[in-house]
Amino acid sequence: MTGSTITLDEKPMSSHAILARVLNRSHQHDSLVGTIAEQVGRDIIAGRLAPGADLNSVELSHQFDTSRTPVREALMLLEKEGLVEIPPRRRPRVARLSIGEVREIYQVRAHLYGLVAELIVANASDEAINSLRPHLQAMQTAARAGDLDAYFWPNVAFQDTETAICGNAVVRRILDSLMLRMLQLRHLSLSQPGRLQESLVDHERLLRAYYERDVALAIALKRGIVLRGLAAIERSGWTGATPRSESGSQDDPATAEWPGDEGT
Repeated sequence: MTGSTITLDEKPMSSHAILARVLNRSHQHDSLVGTIAEQVGRDIIAGRLAPGADLNSVELSHQFDTSRTPVREALMLLEKEGLVEIPPRRRPRVARLSIGEVREIYQVRAHLYGLVAELIVANASDEAINSLRPHLQAMQTAARAGDLDAYFWPNVAFQDTETAICGNAVVRRILDSLMLRMLQLRHLSLSQPGRLQESLVDHERLLRAYYERDVALAIALKRGIVLRGLAAIERSGWTGATPRSESGSQDDPATAEWPGDEGT
């Protein structure tokens, strides 16, 4: 590769920085609402909270040692980002996406990230492309260790940096609007057998294509990265839902905790 110098202050972006940016939070002025939203969001992304799982604001308020008001605000923030559903007169729950919806979103993402790759080749400086290397290096270290969680967030940061350096603010906003709801699926995709090494090789080839200004290869690789992620999700047997009663948790006295749930 050419133009590959990395300055000492170049470090992989943290999960906090990524989530804070997408949730429109200030790194210097973290709020309790934002902290709750980040932690619940991480639990959803990592699969610790499954699609359709109830989110009990009483339990969450105890967990975060606060009243239910910040919890409600955090869940509404996550609803806006597509991670949480708040049905009328029912307890909030982790949002569900059918495999059909997942395919449609991934088709859109594949086209948009192909455009991102094209724009990077055409417009990004070598210095801007260099900013991808710390994330790739963190991915390489994690892949050697077989550490999914250590690989995941640098992988997310690599893609987030791509949208930042492509130079098209509209494309970045559109992809940001899909970002959080896709992270759970991306985590699932990378958890499938052989996926860490496959993903790493793809990203190493992609970075070389950026440096070499090979637009056709960069577009093909970037679209392929997205679509191979979709294929892994399909192989996983994703249904987007967990078994649950459509009646909600009517026999749970905490169900009426949410505004408008009285009498449920």
